[in-house]
Amino acid sequence: MRLGKQRKESKFMTVKYFYEEKHWSINWMCKQLKITRAAYYKWLHREIPQYEKENQEIAELIREYDERFGHILGYRRMTDWINHFNHTNYSRKRVHRIMNKLGIHSVIRKKKSKYKKSTPEAPAENKLKRDFFASAPNEKWATDVTEFKVPGTNQKLFLSAILDLYDRVPVSYVISGRNNNKLVFDTYDRAIEANPEAKPLFHSDRGFQYTSKAFRAKLQQQGMDQSISRVGHCIDNGPTEGFWGIIKTEMYAMYTITDEKSLREAIDQYMHFYTYKRPQERFNCKTPAEIRKEAMENETAELYPIAKNKRIEKYKEKWCA
Repeated sequence: MRLGKQRKESKFMTVKYFYEEKHWSINWMCKQLKITRAAYYKWLHREIPQYEKENQEIAELIREYDERFGHILGYRRMTDWINHFNHTNYSRKRVHRIMNKLGIHSVIRKKKSKYKKSTPEAPAENKLKRDFFASAPNEKWATDVTEFKVPGTNQKLFLSAILDLYDRVPVSYVISGRNNNKLVFDTYDRAIEANPEAKPLFHSDRGFQYTSKAFRAKLQQQGMDQSISRVGHCIDNGPTEGFWGIIKTEMYAMYTITDEKSLREAIDQYMHFYTYKRPQERFNCKTPAEIRKEAMENETAELYPIAKNKRIEKYKEKWCA
């Protein structure tokens, strides 16, 4: 696949295809397409440059990855994943150019609905203060609940998850048909069962489950400090909001979801994919599970600074005091 301009290449490729597959007459096709036989044979026997051969290989990888991962990869992640899994060093501009030529783009996220204010039972201070950087596992946890609609019904499923802000690993998650205290409590209990010595700063939004006396007692019993987002500032809980956005963008593209069973299976499969098989640029193209494993095995955890986000910076300028 040549990316440079070549006016008649599509015609030459057409002649080649129908001659090889249908045994049509080359002379007749050249006349119909208004090209000379000499020009066609010159093109057919040309020496393909190495750069063009590489472009063809990249194009095949792009098609493969785009199909395998349900069209979720933009050119940045497409480049990172191709280089990571194939030990190459292609530039993003090159991959972007080829993706445009192929007409391949990532799926587009839908606009989120506006945040609705709620009155908590017992509000706590926002101790996290949008400092989403953590220097080690189990230093800061963030949690939230999101909903999924079961196709063809009015039924909903709720997903509760706790993210470790160091490696973005979902340390626990629970799927339920009801958004109640049990859902959140079960998620918390699973996280503690997997990390019995953990005493992170525990951050959430102002949902009724997190502001209840029973849940605050659980945190105090474990020796955790609680942090809660401010009213009307959903970005205070940015990591989990972003995580929900990733799931709802990519999961529906990767899996076929037709009913409650397939929806539950898709959530389980995607959570495993996100943790163990989805490399992230911030982690030098490693998966969250790889980052957590390395940190747990070494005395000093490697630091992964968070790149500045222009949209968040603008939001802070407008809304933050």
